This record gives sequence, structure tokens and C-alpha cells, in this order.
Amino acid sequence: MLNRRQLLRTAGAIAGVAAVPAIAVGVARGTESARRDSQDHVTPGSVTASKRFDLTAPSSMLLREVPLAGTRVLQSFAFDNAAGHVFTVQLVDGGLRLPGETRTYSGSDRTANGDLCLTRLDLSGRILGTMYLRGFGHGVQIGVESTASGSYLWTETHSVRTQNADGTYSGWGDRLARFRFQNGSVLTADSPAVTQYQLESGVDRTTVATDPVNNRLAVRCRTGGAFRYRLYDLADFKAGGRTPLADVPQPADLMPDHPDTFQGFASHGSHLYLLAGTQYGKDGSVSPYGNTFITCVDWNTGAVVEQKLTRAGYSLPYREPEGMAIQVPDPADPLAVRLCSGFASVTSDTDSRKRASIYYKEALV
Repeated sequence: MLNRRQLLRTAGAIAGVAAVPAIAVGVARGTESARRDSQDHVTPGSVTASKRFDLTAPSSMLLREVPLAGTRVLQSFAFDNAAGHVFTVQLVDGGLRLPGETRTYSGSDRTANGDLCLTRLDLSGRILGTMYLRGFGHGVQIGVESTASGSYLWTETHSVRTQNADGTYSGWGDRLARFRFQNGSVLTADSPAVTQYQLESGVDRTTVATDPVNNRLAVRCRTGGAFRYRLYDLADFKAGGRTPLADVPQPADLMPDHPDTFQGFASHGSHLYLLAGTQYGKDGSVSPYGNTFITCVDWNTGAVVEQKLTRAGYSLPYREPEGMAIQVPDPADPLAVRLCSGFASVTSDTDSRKRASIYYKEALV
């Protein structure tokens, strides 16, 4: 049964927004006069209705406790379905000196700078390559665009150092980046290989996911102090269009009866999926149930359609939810899709190096 906070959450209103961005390529076609009247009141979305993933269905394992190129916690992941690859992102390890750097940096420095480690794996978890992204952000969510010339990553970039409540610093991107995966490369935000995309002035904490079935881009951003999600046609966005197919506020109570800890998102068809939760031992997360929730939002109305606690990977010794993605196991059959959730774990009780696990749901209703 829904509690009062969950019921109130479904009352959020939605709308499309058009904004004039400063971007690297193309010319925006939206206008400031068409922007939403407030953070909570926007016009309905225009996304063709589709089936959604059944959050009550059991989860299956895709990868469990695989090592990545770095030793820090998994931040997010995405698939190149045509190539059969999965890409993961972590903050760069402390003490690692990258090509072109004149000194080593601590883990805290890397977090504050927004330095990321990107790993390419096959679907069995074997590492196929690594590249590094200096000054990009926190890696909350990434996307992949599969092309004939290779895998293009979509990430946040142009990291801004921000002080946290505990006095530490983290880097958060305020723009989006698109670049081709090149094994062994080290990129900075202003590298020629990186195309930057900006939303309107004042928007920050921009992160991105791709809908590989419908060729769309889902963007999470903070504007006016509140997080919103915008859905774009991928080709239109790259060409400079900034009129979204939908624009919805982030619902409250992503973790009922716990403080919300956002961990990732994915988009498929007319539905947005949000992941929230903490590792065992934090904010009421206790093995074997934890506090990891998946929330399904209707892109056209902003209403919460379904929210369920997930026990995927419940037996992991350290289980922190990290990132979501849509997988299409057989590109020839785009109707057979999976909603994947990532989890970070540890190597063992005595070894804190982090491992990555991915679980999925595939039942549609």
C-alpha cells in the first residue's frame, strides 16, 4: 500500500521546455518564451506510449563481482549493444599518474577534480580497454551511442569543484560530452576529440543516459536548485535542437522512509527509471533487504507509475547501487530489452578493492 508521501509524489505536473543553449555545434531551435512557468508546472510530454518494465518481476544476473580497470567504486555503466560491450566509469585511483601529468594526485584530489576512469568490457566481464577523462565530473550516469565507426560515449563534462556537507570536495559536470572510445587515451574537457553540449545558462550537474531502442537522449540536470529530467531526440539534440519531447521534475521519496540517495537513471520508450539506495550499514540499509528502490515515471505526465524495493544482488557483501542502463541482447530483436541496475561490491572481507555487478529485469507489462 502506498503511504501518504508516495501518494503526494504522484501529483507532480509535467511540461516541455524550450531553451536557448550555448553549444559547440548547431543552433538551438527553442525560445526562452516557451520555457516552463515554474519548476513544477510544465506542459504535457509528447512521447508515444509504450510498455514498461515490471518492477515486481525477479532480477537475473548478467555480471557478478568483476574487477574493473580501477579499484574504486563503480559509478555507472552503459552498453554498446551492436558491439556486445559494456562500459563502466569510476573515479580515478589515488596515486596513479596519467600521461602528461607532472605529479601524482590523491583519491580526494581525483574526486574534487572530477577525474574518471572508463573501462570497456565484453559481456563476460573481460576487460578490453581503458581510457581516462580528466575534469569531467562524478560519473553519476553515462550513455553510449553505437555507430559504424565505433562506440561514442555520452558523459557529463566541464567539472565544477563543489564543497560537500562534510567539508570534502567533489567535481560535478555542467555540460555534456560526446567522444569516441579510444583505448589508452587521456582526454580533458577541452580536448579536440570531445564535443561539448550545453543547456541553458544556470543549469548544472548535467548527466545523461541513452535509449538505444528509440534513439533518444535522457538528461538529468539541476536548474533553480531542483533536479529535472528532459528527453530529447538524439539526432535533433546533436544538431542543436533543445525542445524536449518531455520535461519532468524528479519525484520526492525515491527511498520511502529514508533520505533519498540518487544513484542512476535509464529511459526506455515512454518511461523513465530512477535508482536510489545506499550500501549495507548506511541510512537503514540492512542485509539481505537493503534500501535500494527502482522508481518508474511516466514521461508524459511525470506521475510515479510504480516503485519497488529490489533485492537484486542481495548476497553481495558490500552492496551499493550504482547506475542503470538499457540492454538489447540481440540488436535484431529490439523488443527483447532489459532494464539493468549496477551494484558495487568489495573483493573480500579483507580486501576493499571494489568489484562491479549488473542485474536485469526483462518482463514488460
